[in-house]
Amino acid sequence: MDNLTQNQRSFCMSKIRSKNTKPERFFKKKFKGFAYHPKNLFGNPDFINYKKKVIVFVDGCFWHKCPYHFVEPKANKKYWLPKIEKNVSRDKEITLAYKNSGWKVVRFWEHQLVL
Repeated sequence: MDNLTQNQRSFCMSKIRSKNTKPERFFKKKFKGFAYHPKNLFGNPDFINYKKKVIVFVDGCFWHKCPYHFVEPKANKKYWLPKIEKNVSRDKEITLAYKNSGWKVVRFWEHQLVL
């Protein structure tokens, strides 16, 4: 059972950002030549290098089910587990679509970029 009220949990979840995360800031600092969060691209990649045809995704360990760090949620499993499985399935679909279009797809786990 969740030890927070619904309003407290909602507040906590609202603080989780999808852009400008610590791993993304690290990547942006280390790897120049990549556009950050390009607009209107399939799958919303985090970075792209148009010249080299490279797409980069920075995947969160929880949201994308990291094989090393994913911890199954204790509360509201009926909501979270299907949502996370959809994320994983969508990741595979997006990767395949870009590869079939001649792009190199690189996926980093957040733990690979934040030590």
